[in-house]
Amino acid sequence: MGDSNSSDSVSVDIDLCPKEHLVRTNKGIVSVAVFGDPDKPALVTYPDLALNYNSCFQGLFFCQETYSLLIHNFCIYHISPPGHEVGAPSSGPDNPVLTVDDLTDQILEILNFFGLGVVMCMGVTAGAYILTLFAIKYRQRVTGLILVSPLCGAPSWTEWLLNKVISNLLYFYGMCGLVKEILLTRYFSKELRGCARTPESDIVQSCRRFLDERQGLNIWRFLEAINRRPDISEGLWKLQCRSLIFVGEHSPFHSEAVYMTSKMDRRHSALVEVQACGTLVTEEQPHAMSTPLEYFIMGYGMYKPSRFNVSPRSPLSPSFISPELLSPESMGLKLKPIKTRIS
Repeated sequence: MGDSNSSDSVSVDIDLCPKEHLVRTNKGIVSVAVFGDPDKPALVTYPDLALNYNSCFQGLFFCQETYSLLIHNFCIYHISPPGHEVGAPSSGPDNPVLTVDDLTDQILEILNFFGLGVVMCMGVTAGAYILTLFAIKYRQRVTGLILVSPLCGAPSWTEWLLNKVISNLLYFYGMCGLVKEILLTRYFSKELRGCARTPESDIVQSCRRFLDERQGLNIWRFLEAINRRPDISEGLWKLQCRSLIFVGEHSPFHSEAVYMTSKMDRRHSALVEVQACGTLVTEEQPHAMSTPLEYFIMGYGMYKPSRFNVSPRSPLSPSFISPELLSPESMGLKLKPIKTRIS
């Protein structure tokens, strides 16, 4: 974390290995990896389709700036969709497919299991939809949303058809080569995926190896739930929490994120467009998230790590937010998409 003799260094007293918990809910067992000091405010994460915290948020936590910022202020609860955790057995094809409402109700049971009150939420695409739906259904339990390339509408015909193709391939052939290529196109920009003249980046190669270990039927079940999702855009204006949305310029879900922002209360939300990036901003350009995240959590009375080893202990609550920090301008953001290019 830096030279301990430096005046700008930060000491983080934390076990680097998250503690894995299997939480039994009314709709099945869910894996939750807890990372950090449980006395700190809670940050709940939910990954995109076929991913878990290792493959969806690893880049964000390997980036020193964002790692220091988040782990200094939060205890992180990484929720994996059912069957997405490392080493998960394959679920039987006859097991009922959960709905998106079932998945959000699981989150409520998980919060109650850990004795958590209000929480901050961070989700990517399908995971962002689940957490947004959770925030709409249980407004009193969510104090902020950090969404990456999110969804809010029902699937378009194009997305629905593509998802059905993936779903059928997963059901009959498992995680085959074609499914992996479609998923990698979903996650990463063309630059990272390479071409005949340019090899794949290390990030894409690592994700490809991760997908090799996934159980096809487990991914199929989550995809079926997401492909049947209802439109929740009309409920977005009811959200009482602040929201920060990131979207990659080349993400297939770019227009969805822009539309979602237009449906939210602009006094409490902001959109950051990350240039030359695909869907997984957390993996492809996590450094582009550092400054917006810092300004965002400052609105909750939290702060950037300093040389003093002090842990914030107060719970997250909108009552602690200074009114002047509720505007996107005070977050250092504009109400229109920001072009952010990192050299």
